[in-house]
Amino acid sequence: MNGIFDKLAASLEFPFVRYALIVGTLIALCSSLFGVTLVLKRFSFIGDGLSHVAFGAMAIAMILRLTNEMPLVLVLTIISAVLLLRTGQNTKIRGDAAVAMVSVGALALGYLLMNLFPTSSNLSGDVCSTLFGAFSILTLSQTEVWLSVALSLLVVGLFVFFYNKIFAVTFDENFSRATGVNAPGYNLLIAVIVAVIIVLAMNLVGSLLISALIIFPALSAMRVYKSFLSVTICAAVVSVICAVLGMLIAIVADTPVGSTIVAVNIAAFLSFALAGKLKG
Repeated sequence: MNGIFDKLAASLEFPFVRYALIVGTLIALCSSLFGVTLVLKRFSFIGDGLSHVAFGAMAIAMILRLTNEMPLVLVLTIISAVLLLRTGQNTKIRGDAAVAMVSVGALALGYLLMNLFPTSSNLSGDVCSTLFGAFSILTLSQTEVWLSVALSLLVVGLFVFFYNKIFAVTFDENFSRATGVNAPGYNLLIAVIVAVIIVLAMNLVGSLLISALIIFPALSAMRVYKSFLSVTICAAVVSVICAVLGMLIAIVADTPVGSTIVAVNIAAFLSFALAGKLKG
């Protein structure tokens, strides 16, 4: 046991480990706040679709050999979120079909481009790192850290500022429209913010595991609490604890960061499900 604490203490002396913990905590917080809204509005599939779009955008950034990939990936993912929302409202192409079409297409084109224009001799390693996160959270540059912190604070600020409107649109969109709330505008805001969260979370858990970071904390909180505010607060606490615990376990056990965080989230969900059963 002493050896574990010694290894943790030694790891925390490195700035990049502290950066990873800060960014990981903020990303987990942002994901959980809007995860509750996505689950209640049955929009969780949008997160999965945009994560695949982010993979395709990352492939383009790698081919262009950009030193900082985040701005390009962020712009392309936000544009895709807007188009996805507009397409989902088209009666000819239903929302779930549009998401499936975009997500599969982006994933396939991203992998095709990485094969046609390889940027390194370890293509499989690059793909695995992008899809599952690997240890990329521990290799963030200082610019990426500050950009992640700024975007995370912006996301939290928007959620707090528009909390009442997001609450209204989440539970009864038709009534919100009747009372003068710009429901399409707030849906667009939610889609754009989710795109930002997905781009931030790619370095933490990879593009294939992002949905777990968004959905699991919300589902865990819903096993025990019923009100929107209680679920949101509980989801935020659970998400942050799972993210920090997952990163610390990954550092000690030398396991992939993203997969470890998701495994901790699964354990938390099972615990909350059991607590919900006992609570009745």
